[in-house]
Amino acid sequence: MSAMLIASHPAPVREAIERHRRQLDANPVVYLEGNNRSLQNRARAAAGQYLGVPGEAVALTDSTTMGAGLVYNGLRLRYGQEILTTDQDYYVTHESLRLAALRTGAKVRKISLFEDIRTVSEAGLSARITSQIGPQTRVVALTWVHSSTGLKLPIPAIAAAIRSINAARGEADRVLLCVDGVHGFGNQDVGFGELGCDFLFAGCHKWLFGPRGTGVIYGSESGWRAALPTIPTFLDSSAYSHWISGTDPGAGSAVRMTPGGFKAFEHPWALTEAFWLHQSIGRAEVARRTAELATQIKDGLAAMPHVTLVTPRSPRLSAGIVAFDVAGMSAQQVVSRLREWKVIASVAPYARPHARLTPSIRNFPHEIDFALQAIRAMA
Repeated sequence: MSAMLIASHPAPVREAIERHRRQLDANPVVYLEGNNRSLQNRARAAAGQYLGVPGEAVALTDSTTMGAGLVYNGLRLRYGQEILTTDQDYYVTHESLRLAALRTGAKVRKISLFEDIRTVSEAGLSARITSQIGPQTRVVALTWVHSSTGLKLPIPAIAAAIRSINAARGEADRVLLCVDGVHGFGNQDVGFGELGCDFLFAGCHKWLFGPRGTGVIYGSESGWRAALPTIPTFLDSSAYSHWISGTDPGAGSAVRMTPGGFKAFEHPWALTEAFWLHQSIGRAEVARRTAELATQIKDGLAAMPHVTLVTPRSPRLSAGIVAFDVAGMSAQQVVSRLREWKVIASVAPYARPHARLTPSIRNFPHEIDFALQAIRAMA
C-alpha cells in the first residue's frame, strides 16, 4: 500500500516501454529521429486530455521534483517580491523556493496552515492562506495533498480568492498559484481548469502508474508567460532556427519548458498508455474507489484505542494517503512491523514523521482488512 511512492508498471505501460525499447535497440538513430517529437507530443496530448486542457499547455519532465525546480527557477521574479508558502510544505518546495530567492532577490515567507489538524476546514484553510497575501506577494506555493498528513487543500477555493485579488493587479504583479499536485494527480476527479491554479506539477510514476522517471507540468496561459525555461528543449521545432539566427524565441511556453537532452526515451514515450489506462477506467471511478478504500482504513484505525489517526476523515479534506501513529512506537517501527506481515507501508521524511497506508485502485477491501489486522496486533 505504497504505490504513492513508486508504482509497478501495469501491463499496457510495460508493453509500450518494451515495444519502444526493441525498436530503439534495433535501429536507435532512425527510430529516435523518426519518433521522438511525435511520441512526446502524443504523451502531452494524452496528459492534456486527462485534465481537460490542450496538449500545448503541458510540459514533460522527469519527476515532481524536476517540475518544481523548473517552475520556481523559471518564474520572472523581481527583487523584493514575495513567495508565500507554508511550514507544512515539503523539502522540494522549500528548497526550490530558497534557491529561487537567492537568484532573484525575492523573499520567501512561510506560514502555518493550522494549529491542530483535527480542527481544519476548507473555509478556514483557504482564509488562512489568502489572508496572508500582501502587495508584494507574487507567488503562492502550495501542495495539493500533503504527503506527511494526507491533508488535501481546497485549491479551487484558494484559486477563486486569488482571482479576486488579481482583478486589481497588473500582469507583472498578479499572484501566481503554483501547486505540487502529485498526491492528488491520478486519484482525484478534477480538471486543471477546475483547480484554477497557474501551475500544477506532478510525477507520473505514483498514483498514475506511469513509467518511472516521468512527470508533467500543466500551466495556464498567464503562467507560461511568467516563466522561462531552464534546460534547452529539443521539442520546439523553431528552437534551432532561433539559435542559428540569434533571435529571441519569445515568451515562455510548455514546449520550451520540456527539457531536451538524451534520456530513457522509451519511458516518456510510453506515458500515453498510462493516461489511456486511467481514461479507460474513468477519472470519477478512480476517485470514488480511492476514497472508498481510504475511508475503510480511516474508519478501522479510528476505532483502535492505541492508534491516532492524523489524516482528516472527510474525503473533502483528504485523498488516498492515510497517516497515523501507534502509541509507544515510532513511525519507522510501525512500518517495519507491517512489512513483517507483508504489508508495504511507508514513512514520510518530515521532522514529525507518521506511518502511512496509501491504498490505490489496485487494492482490494480484503487487503485493507488484513492491514488493519496487523495494526490491531500492535496494541
